[in-house]
Amino acid sequence: MKRKIPFSYNAPVTLTFSILCVLVLLTDRFILEGTLIPAIFTAPACMTEKNGFNWNYVLDYVRLFTHVLGHADWTHLLGNLAYILLLGPLMEERYGSKMLALMIVVTSLVTGVLNVCLIPSVLLGASGICFMLIVLSSLNVITRNKIPLTFVFLVAVYIAKEFSGAKTAETSNISVVAHIAGGLCGSLFGFLAVPKAKRASARAPASLVRKTPATSAKSTSPAQNQQNDWRAKWEKIRQERLAKIDSSSPREQRTVMQTPYDAVSSKGPTEDDATVVGTLSL
Repeated sequence: MKRKIPFSYNAPVTLTFSILCVLVLLTDRFILEGTLIPAIFTAPACMTEKNGFNWNYVLDYVRLFTHVLGHADWTHLLGNLAYILLLGPLMEERYGSKMLALMIVVTSLVTGVLNVCLIPSVLLGASGICFMLIVLSSLNVITRNKIPLTFVFLVAVYIAKEFSGAKTAETSNISVVAHIAGGLCGSLFGFLAVPKAKRASARAPASLVRKTPATSAKSTSPAQNQQNDWRAKWEKIRQERLAKIDSSSPREQRTVMQTPYDAVSSKGPTEDDATVVGTLSL
């Protein structure tokens, strides 16, 4: 019999986001013939352009969030999924599914609004989400009053890469501003978001927090010390009473009387001795 290997939906937000991106591109390519993504899954351009944001069109507000699910082609999609599926589960385990979902929504809105305000072309793709995860993952080892040197190098390389490729990006739907906005969102989340483990420890009751002997002694109040003294006195009294009861019980006397016969008499047991021992045994 072959052993079945169970699959685990270990990162629900990351996996759901990735599956939605694939389904959107599949539907656009093979069912709706390239009309779905331009209509719903692209962020509008600035309002001065022909296809810019329209205040009276409700769908344009929705597109400020949904543009991260649309991609230009399979190369664009697979490049983004490589980063999302690599870093997303790690960040989801660290910050929790709800917090990661909030990060994705906020990053989508920020990149969409910046595109509407600054960029004369439409925007699509999860590149902003990718750069948000890249910067966020580099801040995992951050400590108080210390900034990791890897974070500084990553930001420098990232900004240099974006400005060096700005000319080629002008003719495409991939916005450099969206990438930079995603990186800024990731850095803010890294400094402001609280990891899941710290949130759980903060919500834990005080009785469940382990205390060392030094801290527990310091935190004990005078009333608790007095209560502990009374408990110690009552325990001592209880032990003394139990010892008296055991010393006066027939069982204790039987133990004392059952000594070797040569200790009672050098001639061996007598009839009287047998009677006494038998009586105590009853």
